[in-house]
This record gives sequence, C-alpha cells and structure tokens, in this order.
Amino acid sequence: MAEEQDSHEKTEEPTQRKIDKSIEDGQFLTSKEMFVFTSVLIGLMTLVFMSSLFPNFLSMWKTFFIFSSYELDYQKPYLGILKLVKIIVILTFFIGLPLLITSIITQFCIGGGIHFSPKAFYFKGNKINPLTGLKRMFSMQSLIELTKSILKVSLLGGISGIIIYFDLINIIHLSDRSLVQALKGYVVLFPKLTVYLLIALAVIAMIDYVWQKHSHNEKLKMSIKEIKDEMKDTDGSPEVKQKIRKLQNEISQRASQQSSALEDVKDASVVITNPTHFAVALKYEVGEEGAPVILAMGRGLMAEKIMDLAKEKNIDVFSSPLLARALYFTGQIGKEISEDLYASVAAILAYIFKIEKGEILEKPEIEIPSALQFDEYGNRKEDNS
Repeated sequence: MAEEQDSHEKTEEPTQRKIDKSIEDGQFLTSKEMFVFTSVLIGLMTLVFMSSLFPNFLSMWKTFFIFSSYELDYQKPYLGILKLVKIIVILTFFIGLPLLITSIITQFCIGGGIHFSPKAFYFKGNKINPLTGLKRMFSMQSLIELTKSILKVSLLGGISGIIIYFDLINIIHLSDRSLVQALKGYVVLFPKLTVYLLIALAVIAMIDYVWQKHSHNEKLKMSIKEIKDEMKDTDGSPEVKQKIRKLQNEISQRASQQSSALEDVKDASVVITNPTHFAVALKYEVGEEGAPVILAMGRGLMAEKIMDLAKEKNIDVFSSPLLARALYFTGQIGKEISEDLYASVAAILAYIFKIEKGEILEKPEIEIPSALQFDEYGNRKEDNS
C-alpha cells in the first residue's frame, strides 16, 4: 500500500515530453516582475536618449498651441494640433518598438524561447463559472500573489518615502523658485529616485523569477507511475520491448551463424536451392549412420553466396523450391535435417550419386509433406488454404 502511494507522489523531474506538452497547453515559465523591471529600465533609457534629440521640448510643445493670424483667419488652427499628433505618433513608435523588443528578449531569456500556443486561445467555460472564479480568488496562488503585491508596494513606497524624506526641504522650497530652477531641482531628485527604485525592482524581479521557476517545476513534476505510463505510450510496454529485443538477438545470432557457416560449404554433398531466394548446403557420407547434416543455409544475399561457393567448388546444385524452403524453416545449421524430409533428400542424393557415376537419369519429382510446405515468408501453405 505504501509503495502504491509512493508511486503516485510527484517526486520525479518532468520528462521532455511533459515539458513540450505543457508548452503546447500554454503553460510555460514566465515572470511578470521581470517584465516590469526590463520594461521600466529600457523605457527610461529610451526617454533619456530621446530627450537628447529634443533638448528644447518645452519650447517645441509651446509652438503647437500658438497660431499665426493666417491660421486664425483661414480657420486652420488644427494644423498645429496635427503636428502635435504626428510628433506623438512618432514618439510612441520610438518608445513602443524598444519595449516590444525588450519583452520578446525577456521572455526568450526566461522561458528558453518564444512559445506560441493556439490552445491558449480556446474558449474555456470554467473561466466564466462563478464558483471556479471564487475558488481562484481564495486559492493559495491568489494569496501568494496578494502577499507579493503588498510587499512590492511596501518596498517601493518605503524607498520612495526615504528618498523624499531626505530631500523634503528642497522639495518644499521648489514652489518658491522659477519654473526653470524647479525643473533643475527635479533633474537632481528624479535620477536618484529612479536608480534606487530600479535596484529594488531588480531585486523583486530576481526573487519572482526564482519563485516562478520553482513553482513551474513543481507543477510539472511527475510521479513514478506517470513516467512508466509515458514510457509505455512512447516505447511500448516492457514486455513487448523485451520480446522485440529477444527476436532481434535471435535474428542477429542466426545471421552471424549463417555467415560463419559459409566456410563449410566446400564440404557439402549437395546444395538445395529455391533456385534464387533460398539455399541449403547438405553433407552426407555414404555408409555413415544418421541423416544428412545442414552445413550452411541462407536466403537472399546469403543464398547467392552459398550458390557462388558451390559453383566455385564444383558442388552439385539441385533446384527444388518446396524442399529448399522446408529445409530452411525447419532446420538448424550443424543439425540433422527433419525426419519428415529424409525420403525427399535421399531421392536427391541418390540421383546425384548416380549422375556422378555417369548414369543418365531424369530429374526426380520431389514430394514434400503438406505439413512442411512453406511460402517464402515461412507461412505454412496448409494454414493459408
């Protein structure tokens, strides 16, 4: 019982298939605080850069609302407004484009790439279910997000309060100064406040990234049972894999045995062929006890090699498709032939011995028991009929 419970506990690291599936479902690593930090940083840098391009921005802004007598007379004061809109569009483009690129790069660095999940756009009915919404509102995740927000506001507010407290006297007397002097005062205060807030945002972003990575990894963790089930789905059950490996080993051993047995073809008494797809080399010494022995056998390229060796060593070759297949599928190299094939092989050997003595005979008709008649794939013909 304890082992079964352990197998269901999510203690194992996620497999690559589980990670890929979570990405397809729109669940990948991200950090909102990291986006806030990088966007604010790049946004401020962009504004500083643009301020160098427009040093007299206030003077330029004033011209948009000063109309000449020509514009007033011909009712064209909107021309200045159009210029303003044009400038605003240009500024939006130059600010928005860097922020867009920053967001893409940030997600690429955090989540290991840019992921697009069509499933994230699918309609989900539980999103509009009030009970599901209440459950999300009072969940542990919501509590964590609320705590993070309170801590973030407290930290940023506290830093801002401290900076303003030490410059409070200067800030109070800004109203007594001219506009230019007041702006110069802000130029000193604003960068200082910005730097400290950026440092705080960087710390918050790093903490959030570490937390999000931990939470994401915990969500993807798998139990031992899930890993076993996944392996069954992808690679098949262990029993099937074991049978496949056993069959592969048998085929490999048989091929190796057939290859090494080619050296014994020179000692064969006869080679039975299909005539091209199968070849079996048999040895039989007249007067000896026992049945003929299979010295070598093969199909395809191996059969061609056996037949080439037989021609090279002047060994008789007898064509009998049914007998060649029967010997191949029922025999083993180094073993005697099947007892049911004695009569068929004996008839061929007798024919060959007589031919070698100079007798002129017709080729005998070889009969094979119906139970030993195979097609080229090793299927019994009586099973197919």
